[in-house]
Amino acid sequence: MKPLFGTNLKRFLRDYKRQQRPDVDLVALLQSVEYPANVGSCFRLADGAGLTELVLTGITPTPPHSTIDKVGRFKSDRVPWRYERDPIEAIRGLKEDGYHVVAVELTDMAVPYHQYDYPSKSCLIVGHEDHGVTKATLGACDAAVFLPMYGKGLSLNVHVALSIVVYHILHS
Repeated sequence: MKPLFGTNLKRFLRDYKRQQRPDVDLVALLQSVEYPANVGSCFRLADGAGLTELVLTGITPTPPHSTIDKVGRFKSDRVPWRYERDPIEAIRGLKEDGYHVVAVELTDMAVPYHQYDYPSKSCLIVGHEDHGVTKATLGACDAAVFLPMYGKGLSLNVHVALSIVVYHILHS
């Protein structure tokens, strides 16, 4: 196959999106993700993966913010998002709307992300870069998944972990 450039590449990507669009409704909730660069990366992921919404809670910085805008390439202008101070209240609302809520977090109850059966309407929660998802927030979740790590580190950067799980769901 010849490499695609310019208009041919744009046509290919447009047609691929139309023909291969996964039939899932995904929301991501950022529970006190503190660093604006991670928030910007999550906006970029939300746009690229076609997430339904990004919910920012706790101390998570919100747009407009110079770092979020730069890292996120102004995707906060395209991606539906909202801020709710209390993540538990946000989860309650999402559950009332029919979302199954799954934390991406290391817990003794978590299962490997690739072994979990995600409903077609799911919300993924990621937490603070150092402290993770709080126990209170975990208590409001339906499940937790983790990414197996094979080196000395226990986890990946919050936006990287979220991306892996999102794209797994989209293409499972």
